[in-house]
Amino acid sequence: MGKIKAILWDIDNTLLDFQAAEKAGVRIGFAAFGMGECTDEMIERYSEINRKYWEALERGEMSKPEILVGRFREFFEKEGLPVEKASEFNDLYQVNLGETICYNDHSYELVKSLKGKYLQYAASNGTKAAQEKKLMKSGFMDLFDGVFISEDIGTEKPMAGFYEAVFQAVPGIRPEEFLMVGDSLTSDIKGGNDAGMLTCWYNPKGKPNTQKEPADYEIRSLGEIQGILE
Repeated sequence: MGKIKAILWDIDNTLLDFQAAEKAGVRIGFAAFGMGECTDEMIERYSEINRKYWEALERGEMSKPEILVGRFREFFEKEGLPVEKASEFNDLYQVNLGETICYNDHSYELVKSLKGKYLQYAASNGTKAAQEKKLMKSGFMDLFDGVFISEDIGTEKPMAGFYEAVFQAVPGIRPEEFLMVGDSLTSDIKGGNDAGMLTCWYNPKGKPNTQKEPADYEIRSLGEIQGILE
């Protein structure tokens, strides 16, 4: 394999613990809208619905606005909550999603240690409002050489257009000199593979690869990236 010159980092569930931010964001919304207690079980049910909607987005079956509001409409309907509040709730949720920062595997120190040795970029399907806030608050914004958010690009990972935008913005580096690191087989690994990049599946819980989407590397901890780069 060729020499890696640039790293594309997924944000949610890769560099940052998305579950912690999600839980806090939903609970702030429940309090603000007077919806009563939001239990851990309710958060788990919401997470399942949310995952289903994001996977539909990755397959190109729904648009970003449809999934953002649709997930809360379905969740509220199933929990007997006011469905008409879904859009307003999502607006508040996006604002609060960037408030809770939990790093996975000392990710901040890792990215900082690689600064200057490799070009490093964020590559995310998350909303612009939430992601920019997270990147600023976490300190990653100061470490990255650039940020690619699907909302700005106009297309999501794993679509070819997302990666074409990356190649245009980072001239002089061939696709095979990029390493795409992420937790999602359907967006990060499939997208990176289709674009001709090297791919690294971050799989901390050792889940089986049910998608049969091959990654060049599979890691349990982000620190293992050091061995791949060497």
